Amino acid sequence: MIRRLPIATRSALAACGAAFALAAAGAVAQTLAFSDAELRAILRHGPWPAPWSLDPSNRVSGNAHAIALGERLFFEPRLSPSGTVLCATCHVPYLGWQDGQAVASGLEQVTRNTQSVLNVRYNRWFGWGGAGDSLWAQSLRPILDAREMGGSAAHAAALVRGDAQYACDYEKAFSAPPPRDDEALLVGVGKALAAFQETLLSGRSAFDDFRDALARGERAAQARYPLAAQRGLRLFVGKGACNLCHLGPNFSNGEFHDVGIPFFVAGGGVDPGRHEGIRRLQASPFNLLGRYNDEGGEGERGGGAAARASAIKTRHVALEHRNFGEFRVPSLRNVARTVPFMHNGSLATLADVVRHYSELNLERLHADGESVLKPLKLSAQESADLVAFLESLSERASALAPRQPPAPCNQVLRKP
Repeated sequence: MIRRLPIATRSALAACGAAFALAAAGAVAQTLAFSDAELRAILRHGPWPAPWSLDPSNRVSGNAHAIALGERLFFEPRLSPSGTVLCATCHVPYLGWQDGQAVASGLEQVTRNTQSVLNVRYNRWFGWGGAGDSLWAQSLRPILDAREMGGSAAHAAALVRGDAQYACDYEKAFSAPPPRDDEALLVGVGKALAAFQETLLSGRSAFDDFRDALARGERAAQARYPLAAQRGLRLFVGKGACNLCHLGPNFSNGEFHDVGIPFFVAGGGVDPGRHEGIRRLQASPFNLLGRYNDEGGEGERGGGAAARASAIKTRHVALEHRNFGEFRVPSLRNVARTVPFMHNGSLATLADVVRHYSELNLERLHADGESVLKPLKLSAQESADLVAFLESLSERASALAPRQPPAPCNQVLRKP
């Protein structure tokens, strides 16, 4: 026999049901009605993490032994002859893998802001000026720069050969003992460092959950994303057109633009940006056109550069006047945790960055610069909303998997 609930209980349940319905309706009301064009633009910023493939120019990309070796080297002060500067001096894990300073300091102060190495595996070019065409070549630059680590090929080679653990770890990673050629061994150090940095990935953000909820049509999940961030997202893909440069899952097109930030440096000099970056890239013995590109295997290195797909971008890059004062578009992931901003660290907060684009001085753009840019003239509310969106791009929890320290070497792995 089915028993009827007391009237008071039925009334209470009805009231709860009505309250739940109102709450659900309120949740739906907190989701903006994005147009089809806006939805398409938003969905292009995911999913996260984005697909990724191993670097063909680095034969130890993805190699667990090389990753362990690279991690040790990243925190090794002896890579610098002074013993006082290491990769982690500027790329501090608890500071978002950068240093929180306007410009970096090693042995001396330099002129550019430190970029985070989180998600660096998605880059096409490396450094603010793109002087590196691979992550392993870029990893060599601070080692050799007299202002940063002040090292040399001979010093790095002596460290690896003279330390039994390093020598063994190198042989595990490369299936060959450390080479006798100092420069070749230095390149191996760079490739191990790159293998480690490829593992540095930022976690998912509130934006990623919202983007995926939009893709699935889950209205309740969408409503958990703050309304201010939604309005900022609409500005980002609409009035602001920020996604013309900050596009894709990593929020960067990976290219170079003049955005009106002065390129004068202390002492009356200038930072040529991409213009100087191309010059250095073309002159570098470590670029992808050179003999250290591993693509194609041993037979390819040193004689088959024309066949390397990884080197096409380097072969065809051309130095143009418009490149003067252009700097690489950084990723916006974790942007709220990587203050200050711009290539010279001249903007202290996200509000300052938004204000820069809102009040953009077009006279600071050179004649053949970025004609797509224009002052956004944002209201105070719009500026706050855009900041709220940018803040929502920071990871909620780290994506870095804990790793065990490498086991001590107790045998040498030789090629048969």
